[in-house]
Amino acid sequence: MKKLSGGRERSDVGRLMAVGLCLVIGVELYALFLPDRRFVLWGSGVVVAVVLLAVRWFLVDPIGPAPAESNSDDPGESLRRWMSQTEALIRRSESTRADWDRHLRPRLAREFQMATGQRQAKDSAALQATGLMLFGAELWQWVDPENIVRTGGREPGPGRAVLDEILQRLERV
Repeated sequence: MKKLSGGRERSDVGRLMAVGLCLVIGVELYALFLPDRRFVLWGSGVVVAVVLLAVRWFLVDPIGPAPAESNSDDPGESLRRWMSQTEALIRRSESTRADWDRHLRPRLAREFQMATGQRQAKDSAALQATGLMLFGAELWQWVDPENIVRTGGREPGPGRAVLDEILQRLERV
């Protein structure tokens, strides 16, 4: 759920609005059974005002986010997280084929599928043809989601240069 100001969630505000609407309907139904109906509009107006004030109070309430959440919007923290993920990606590219197949291949295949609009489930042959056109046979073998080797995973991965070339070609798409 999306957090609103004060650490509240959008569903909480929606719930409060639904309760307020039910209250307004309830007041109007109650007023319909009264012999003097000139207070229907006033009663509904008071209920709507109370609900709107409650929503405003709910959104502006000074209950702040947890301390761990306050750092998540920090640009420096985002940069550090991105740097650590990038370093892990580079380490995995220079390790074994099993690490490449387990960590990098799914990520690269997902990026390729999002960039080209091809889905493996829709048309596997079209995915293969697009991959071969974009990467060539030498690089496609490292992106192809079907080319996972179950045995011999201790052989070396393709390395950082191949990862760099794949990422450059994905950028051009």
